[in-house]
Amino acid sequence: MNAMITIPQPILSSTVHINHYNHLLTSLSASVSLSHLKQIHAQILRLGLDRSNSLIIKLVLSACTLSSPSFDYALSVFYQMHNPKPHLSNKLLRELSRSIKPEKAFLAYVWMREQGLVIDSYSLPPLLKASTRVLALNEGMELHGFASKMNFVSDPFVQTGLVAMYSACENIDDARLMFDKMPERDIVAWNVMIDGYCGCGRYNNVLPLIEEMKRSNVKPDEKIFSTVVSACGRAGNLEFGKAFHQFIIENRVVVDYNLQCALVVMYASCGSMDMATNMFRNLSPQNMVVSTAMITGYSKAGQIEAARVIFDQMAEKDLICWSAMISGYAEGGQPQKALQLFDKMLTSGVKPDQVTILSVVSACANLGALDNAIKIQSYIDENRLSRVLPVNNALIDMYAKCGELDRAKQVFARMRKLNVITWSSMIMAYAVHGDAINALDLFHEMKSQKVEPNGVTFVGLLYACSHAGLIAEGRKIFASMVNNYNITPKREHYGCMVDLYGRANLLKEALEVIEQMPMAPNVVIWGSLMSACRIYNEAELGEFSAKRVLELDPYHDGAHVFLSNIYAKERKWENVGAIRKLMQNKGVVKQQGCSRIELDGEIHEFLTADKDHVRVNEIYEKLGAVVGELEVAGYVPNMSCVLVDLDEEEKTKALLWHSEKLALSFGLLRQKRGSCIRIIKNLRVCEDCHNFMKLASKVYGIQIVVRDRTRFHQYEDGVCSCKDYWKVPFSTSHVLGTQSPNRSPLPLICTTPNRSPLQLNLLTVAPCNHSNWLQAHVFVFSMVRKSYRAVETVAKPFTAEKYLKKIGLGKEDYYFWKQIGKALLCTYTVFGAMWWFNEASPLGWWTLKPVPKEEKELAHLYQRINYPYPGDEEAMTEFIAKGGMIGTMVSAKGTIEMDQGPMNYQNQLQKEKFDQEALKLWLRMKNEVIQELQEKGYDLE
Repeated sequence: MNAMITIPQPILSSTVHINHYNHLLTSLSASVSLSHLKQIHAQILRLGLDRSNSLIIKLVLSACTLSSPSFDYALSVFYQMHNPKPHLSNKLLRELSRSIKPEKAFLAYVWMREQGLVIDSYSLPPLLKASTRVLALNEGMELHGFASKMNFVSDPFVQTGLVAMYSACENIDDARLMFDKMPERDIVAWNVMIDGYCGCGRYNNVLPLIEEMKRSNVKPDEKIFSTVVSACGRAGNLEFGKAFHQFIIENRVVVDYNLQCALVVMYASCGSMDMATNMFRNLSPQNMVVSTAMITGYSKAGQIEAARVIFDQMAEKDLICWSAMISGYAEGGQPQKALQLFDKMLTSGVKPDQVTILSVVSACANLGALDNAIKIQSYIDENRLSRVLPVNNALIDMYAKCGELDRAKQVFARMRKLNVITWSSMIMAYAVHGDAINALDLFHEMKSQKVEPNGVTFVGLLYACSHAGLIAEGRKIFASMVNNYNITPKREHYGCMVDLYGRANLLKEALEVIEQMPMAPNVVIWGSLMSACRIYNEAELGEFSAKRVLELDPYHDGAHVFLSNIYAKERKWENVGAIRKLMQNKGVVKQQGCSRIELDGEIHEFLTADKDHVRVNEIYEKLGAVVGELEVAGYVPNMSCVLVDLDEEEKTKALLWHSEKLALSFGLLRQKRGSCIRIIKNLRVCEDCHNFMKLASKVYGIQIVVRDRTRFHQYEDGVCSCKDYWKVPFSTSHVLGTQSPNRSPLPLICTTPNRSPLQLNLLTVAPCNHSNWLQAHVFVFSMVRKSYRAVETVAKPFTAEKYLKKIGLGKEDYYFWKQIGKALLCTYTVFGAMWWFNEASPLGWWTLKPVPKEEKELAHLYQRINYPYPGDEEAMTEFIAKGGMIGTMVSAKGTIEMDQGPMNYQNQLQKEKFDQEALKLWLRMKNEVIQELQEKGYDLE
């Protein structure tokens, strides 16, 4: 065995020893970095001073108090100390309990217990303080047990610490039990108990406790009163705040400056701005904290100008004050002023923090100003805020609301850390842009990443389903939220379901959702049903919904206007006048249409029939030119959008002077061909403006992005991203078509299986002739055949996606049937003479006569197809069943034959029996439409 080799320690004289000791103490006090501390630690070891616990504890404490403290290093050094005395250990416990990571004190405590070190009554208060700060009830109760075992529980500091710990952990009854056991209760103990009641919302116990305090000959100090008043402000408890203020007055408590400030802040925080203002005027000096509270209070009360007055009067402004005013503008509907104030803040030399940036990003989102949004992101990237999770989440929302879905996706893709808010924000971004495919796909990806969705996630999913007409998918998602994730639906979720059914003309189901809600429906939900009734001309149910709205909000402009419009459509102008007189008597004014457009970083705002813009003459001249060009392309003003009693000329002006048309005309004055014009509309885009934008995007070769009250519309080459589902859902109205030779829209009136009247407004394609008008239908039907084949693969083991790749179809093609399945197929019975049935086909497909040399033109027409995403298996089988049964063939001689439908889907056929009455109506419609077409000059023989 090798002999132990002892390394001789350096022999130092006492003088040298003391000199080194003092030098190291001085160095420890001056240390500012962990690397410096480690160098000093190395010197301590080299000089053999590691046995000096007073020096080592100084090293440990220095590591805890660095600007970037290293608690792990401090504890590792502490663990190497040789039997430290309690007064040294307690120094570390106190330092850790006050640090940014008070839970580290528990690690030191556990090690001390394991090493058998002495823990005295002075050790417990800092440990209890750590328990209080991190709400560690279990650890606090363990310390209580240890204190009882060691007979430390009678120590007043330990008792006060236990009261504070139980109060913070909301075990207020245990706190009071400990408090009542205290033989001696100083002012601190009383303050802790009162603060505990305030923190738990037990305000009814506060005044009796103060009375008990006075009977105990302990005089409440100003700090206690300030504590209670401040707690009322934080909780927004105005009722008790007023009562306590009255208690102060009745007991003739001296209201010093701090208490006066607390009262002003309390009233401002509770929204009692009259009381806050009166006290604020008598406050001298008006410090920055109180002024900031007044700014916040005025902002929340909607008195932004009053807030700005106080802000401008402040001699000094800190970051919190600037942030409060910017937030007031951002949340108060004045985002442009928020951005202007932010620029002013930067000019003044104040550097924004995360809170300020979030308010600025929110302002950009509300404004929809892309140039400003890009500028803000550049600032974020330059100042290294791009890694802050809440900021990135806000950027996703900002770009989505600015109409830049691609930039939102870029922010999402670059993020290294994602939380449920991130996923939900991106899902909602897809939803408002009508991209239900990616919204649902992202949800599935979210689940695969083991991220638990929350209520906001499902709001986004239901919103996406609602705006894409995914009835079955919406039902499944709502059921999944309840059954799979145990999320209790809120009004927002029920509202989405009402909107989902309402848009699909399932008004009975929408009403059932309202009637079965566990909570009372609000104005938004009744308003959603009212809007659906407006779209589908359900006057009786619409009137009922409007009355429910007015019961909840007697000054609701939309309900009054809706009732007025019902009468206007029926030409009951006297009733219209009565409603509008009632609105005048109540002071109800219909919200005026307002559109904003951003050009070169500057925001321009237009109202309906606006005459205030500096270039007003040029704008109206341009508008006239645009209308002229669009009329050549087939535009006809939709007078049904003007629901007032005017002559035709006045109606035309009222329609053409809508704010979004003015904004577009101004944009066309400034933008070049091929560019993008972005418009923000405060109300829903009317049907006429929707068609106007579609045609303008084609005629002028530009992209137009409009954000209205509910969603985005991206117009390009005559097509809108909403696929016209915004107007009425595909299941009862949306059909692809082209324009007849005389350029008048071709109406096809039929009845769907649910017996609801259906008008098929055919999409305008100009210029157009008889030949390619028929070819468009031929091409559409060829896509129906592809859809049948894609749908059929669902029943097979391999996935539909593989088949899509094989035949070269994308997801949108795959769900093309959803667009035309319930509407176009019935239309093709009219044009049956153009097709013949190929009996040799094993699946019974319709075969089309070849159309020579038209592939390019057909491909161009295909690009114009508006089709929504997507269906699901349930909807696919519904299509197969009904589509197969509607396999009504009109041969060259005009005779009708029935095809049994593709494959053997007998179960689906039994489940979805064909409505014989509807078939009779369709056949009757065929003859009527053929006769109408022949009268228009079409040769169908």
